[in-house]
Amino acid sequence: MSEELKKEIEKRRTFAIISHPDAGKTTLTEKLLLFGGAIHVAGAVKSNKIKKTATSDWMEIEKQRGISVATSVMGFEYDGYKINILDTPGHQDFAEDTFRTLTAVDSVIIVVDVAKGVETQTRRLMEVCRMRNTPVIIFVNKLDREGRDPFDILDELENELKIKVVPLTWPINIGAKFKGVYNLYEHGLDLFTPSKQTISERVEIDDVNNPVVDELVGHADAEKLREDIELIDGVYPEFNVEEYLEGKVAPVFFGSALNTFGVKELLNCFVKIAPSPKPVVAEERTINPDEEGFSGFVFKIHANMDPNHRSCIAFVKVCSGKFERNVGYKHVRSDKVMKFAAPTAFMAQKKSVVEEAFPGDIVGIPDTGNFKIGDTLTSGENIHFKGLPSFSPEMFKYIENADPMKAKQLDKGIKQLMDEGVAQLFTSSFNGRKIIGTVGQLQFEVIQYRLLHEYGAQCRWEPMSMYKACWIESDDPAALDAFKKRKHQFMATDKEGRDVFMADSNYVLQMAQTDFPKIKFHFSSEF
Repeated sequence: MSEELKKEIEKRRTFAIISHPDAGKTTLTEKLLLFGGAIHVAGAVKSNKIKKTATSDWMEIEKQRGISVATSVMGFEYDGYKINILDTPGHQDFAEDTFRTLTAVDSVIIVVDVAKGVETQTRRLMEVCRMRNTPVIIFVNKLDREGRDPFDILDELENELKIKVVPLTWPINIGAKFKGVYNLYEHGLDLFTPSKQTISERVEIDDVNNPVVDELVGHADAEKLREDIELIDGVYPEFNVEEYLEGKVAPVFFGSALNTFGVKELLNCFVKIAPSPKPVVAEERTINPDEEGFSGFVFKIHANMDPNHRSCIAFVKVCSGKFERNVGYKHVRSDKVMKFAAPTAFMAQKKSVVEEAFPGDIVGIPDTGNFKIGDTLTSGENIHFKGLPSFSPEMFKYIENADPMKAKQLDKGIKQLMDEGVAQLFTSSFNGRKIIGTVGQLQFEVIQYRLLHEYGAQCRWEPMSMYKACWIESDDPAALDAFKKRKHQFMATDKEGRDVFMADSNYVLQMAQTDFPKIKFHFSSEF
């Protein structure tokens, strides 16, 4: 293994930022980019008066609504490290996109709103992190607004996210009286000045009992801080990096992303303790990042990165070896060798062609329909990465063409958007109608909007009452045949041509499972 490869792997930090909508995730992403010198002025995300929108929200529909619907990938250098951030949609209708993104990162930062605490969406995403033992850092945001007591927040984080926490910074008051944070990790006092563009001042302190603290924050607040810290020392164990890396303990930081406060402390600690790229488990064997041979997998496909060219881009996470431009790599599923002349790296929408990429990096490859989510690229070995599931959708509608002259555009648009994994397409075996299944209502609006604005095709939705779609299979062909005959009007196929049973109620599904013991019912596309 070459020294160059080893050095490049050690300086990589690839992570996702996850949270509930409105906890301030996109704002935090922006501020991290600001420190990395990747952008020079932060976009006012919420304000419509200022037409600068957040750097990481670049799709038209996101700018209009102020929400992130597609995972953006951004890379920047900071302090000798190469940092790759994947900003995920917080909106629950796009949970699936976020679940898939979590398979491509080595660690996670969770953003929690100090007033609202832990919300449902955050809980579900934490379950995925727990399943994969992904290390987690928590950033408690919006301390310049009135919120809950920090100790209550810590208790709630432990109970709701089922993980031990250790505060590494501690707030001095919150809301209107918020004066700053004391850094337990670096022993310093950071004083708060509300400003969206400047960084607050740092006072180095060897000990919280230093009288300088009283001068800076006032006697009463200084006393309260000392009591809090004594309590923290008594209740919370000392921070142990090994336990963090095993996913057993989560360090907690307090701050205000909008006011660029507490973000630098988070970043400084993050680059020191977060893991560099880890081994990835494939079906055949475990792949180590420092192997000579290149391997990577497609975790996301995005149509129309550039509205002027109808192109798709496949996002590939490099798992091992070195990826190079114009070198032939094997596409395992199709068994073909492919060369890529213009692989790109991202800074939100700005892309630049890359010559090489290392484990932990995300490379965009122009795709003309060769890729599916979960595909593997290698230097020649046949390996398959696992763990990129499609979940069984919960909402269904018939999709109909509203403009007969544009049937071709509609078909192409649906195909590309479905390959992206935004939603799932089923074709009814009974009447041949196309059915779109999603996990949330918002996705129907996004699909309709994107079909119109990106493909010039108009669709309309027709309601259908449907409870669940599940993939079915059986070792007994006769039993499968009998099931399909008997349930003919409830049968459909997915875009891979696999059999799907569309149950219109929970009762119907349970009866089918009881009446046909030889049929296996699956609720995720990985079986």
